Amino acid sequence: MSRKVVRLTVDHLADLPGPCRTCLFWELDPVRRARVDGDQAAAAEKEAWLSQVLREWGSCGRVVVVDERPVGYAIYAPAAFVPGAGGFPTAPVSSDAVLLTTAYVDPLHAGGGLGRMLVQGMASDLIRRGGIRAVEAFGTTTPRLGSCLVPAEFLGGVGFKTHRPHPFTPRMRMELRSALTWRDEMEAAVERLIGVVRPHPAPSPERSHRSLGEPGER
Repeated sequence: MSRKVVRLTVDHLADLPGPCRTCLFWELDPVRRARVDGDQAAAAEKEAWLSQVLREWGSCGRVVVVDERPVGYAIYAPAAFVPGAGGFPTAPVSSDAVLLTTAYVDPLHAGGGLGRMLVQGMASDLIRRGGIRAVEAFGTTTPRLGSCLVPAEFLGGVGFKTHRPHPFTPRMRMELRSALTWRDEMEAAVERLIGVVRPHPAPSPERSHRSLGEPGER
């Protein structure tokens, strides 16, 4: 089974699993959202929003692909592109952070670490850009199917900490500096593991002979 994380593009929208394809909760304010009539119009608005963010800000999402099929995604952008975030009691998003709006994995693929892969892909993208200190998200303590909010429990498990408490929608934050340190530690751990399992080169006959014959050599 092949698994990889790729950049979100407009071409991915039609194939995304779950409720996000026509959801405009984040992308439009409540007044504009109420004027959108039907799934076809909503899909067009979603595509227009994504195109605008890609054009004006750059990459704003990651898609996890299993055996060439999208099974999950994460979408993130500066708060200026996300008018739907203004209605939360824990708003606004900090000025030095981008907002993770949505993170979703098909329930058939839950529990395999794909959500963590998405968050790692997002963090790597933002770290490479520079100038962004953190990612924030409005978590939910009462997750339900079809919700536009990321469960607070999941966010806490992948490196977010509560930044502004709330019984139902805490605003949570992940410092990218911490994510960079964590990534470096993970890469170092992988290198150590590879070193353990990689077979050591066999010593040359001359070296073996000297090692056996010269006192003090090991």
